[in-house]
Amino acid sequence: MIDADYNTETLELESLFHLSYGMCVISSKHGKQINGCVVNTVFQIVPEPPMVAVSVNKEALTHEFIEKSGVFAASILSEDAPKTYLGRFGFRSGRDFDKFRETKYEPGRTGAPILLYETVSCIEAELMHSIDVHTHTLFIGKVVACRTIDETKEPMTYRYYRDVKHGRTPKSAATYIQKSKTGLKRSAKAMQKYRCIICDYIYDPAKGDPENNIEPGTSFDDLPDDWVCPDCGAGKDEFEPA
Repeated sequence: MIDADYNTETLELESLFHLSYGMCVISSKHGKQINGCVVNTVFQIVPEPPMVAVSVNKEALTHEFIEKSGVFAASILSEDAPKTYLGRFGFRSGRDFDKFRETKYEPGRTGAPILLYETVSCIEAELMHSIDVHTHTLFIGKVVACRTIDETKEPMTYRYYRDVKHGRTPKSAATYIQKSKTGLKRSAKAMQKYRCIICDYIYDPAKGDPENNIEPGTSFDDLPDDWVCPDCGAGKDEFEPA
């Protein structure tokens, strides 16, 4: 029996990062509409018939499509997938942005779109069960199709995304952990930081963006006009003072 004063603030939630997850784009359809979102909680639960489960945030448009169509597909991403590609499917909403525009894909057996760019393999499933889990729904589906798309590539794990690609986790993700506030005061002379309104990435002039050849000490105003958010690919016009 869990103690009545149970509080997640007393847990060392960072230890959950040691669980191994694969990075996938879960996609579905509704009529002629298609959508997809990045998740890292797809796993096989039954061998015969093969069944998989995925946790999807209730507010996601993909969640709505899965409920309406009863099908979903998982495109397993490779380690080579750029962060802007992950940002397109992980931080932007399909309600106001066409995530599949200028993206190579094809409809699968279920009609759900399969990504063909930087994808190792794909799985398609028909929905069998849905379990309400607070902010998310656990969708359980019977595998009706699966194939390898590029066996030369390595699948990307969540740890690789986080530690090697230095990717961020959106608040809608099942594995999101809120960082504690440090309480440090910002120097009055420090250059202004800017926040991406799409994914909450903070551009800090003191750190710059070394991965994209932006040296520390570069103010936001001095960034090239074609510079984009390293996490989601948003342009400078989608930043605001932090």
